[in-house]
Amino acid sequence: MTRTYTMANQKGGVGKTTTAINLGAYLAKLGQNVLVVDLDPQANATSCLGVDKLKVTGGTYETLLGSAPSPFILLNERLKLSLLPSSPALAGAEVELVEELARESKLKKALEPLDGRFDYILIDCPPSLGLLTVNGLVAAINGVIVPVQCEYLALEGLGQLTATIQRVRSALFADLQVRGVVLTMFDPRTKLSADVVKEVKRHFPNQVFTSVIPRSVRLAEAPSYGLPISEYAPSSMGAEAYDALARELLKGDGVLVPAAVA
Repeated sequence: MTRTYTMANQKGGVGKTTTAINLGAYLAKLGQNVLVVDLDPQANATSCLGVDKLKVTGGTYETLLGSAPSPFILLNERLKLSLLPSSPALAGAEVELVEELARESKLKKALEPLDGRFDYILIDCPPSLGLLTVNGLVAAINGVIVPVQCEYLALEGLGQLTATIQRVRSALFADLQVRGVVLTMFDPRTKLSADVVKEVKRHFPNQVFTSVIPRSVRLAEAPSYGLPISEYAPSSMGAEAYDALARELLKGDGVLVPAAVA
């Protein structure tokens, strides 16, 4: 059975895309068959995995609007990681979907034929709470993973996200849950980071991943090379953190975790 998780937080710059591609890369490195779905019109996950978003001829836009018979999936042989890419055309989907029947469930329906084909599907949402993100939430069969930046105003908007999740749960998907909160851009040298960690744990008791992602120059550099941190700087602190996060997720899901990354 495929486990589907959606990365969501309407606040930009918190590490949604970084978490989607690097968690996906390490899950793949740990033997899982993984698909990353880029649901953001900015197509950052697509670019971060080495695909030119301007040359995408089939992806999430075509999948949502039903103009493709099946999801247009690209396989990165080097990473053993699959991608349903995005392109700037996806920006029009918010408007074009408005008059569609069951518009909030378009992505979920499109991904249903992939159940069993992948071990994990990770959906990267845009930094908003619009129709695209709602599609991502409805498709989050196994829950939402919320990246939260360990900086000032990090908790701003989390209440709004929580309210949106509750609305989706009430009207569209009763079983929608928060799988966990990932603390990102943590700087152990500052009291602020430690204070944010405490506050997040207070808001989400027993739902915060133990693995914390540090602020890292290598993590910031990797996207410009079209590579996840597992390939760009595998011995860096950021790489170790995402390896630990992938292992923690697998363990929580009851999946046997390999002793070491090859």
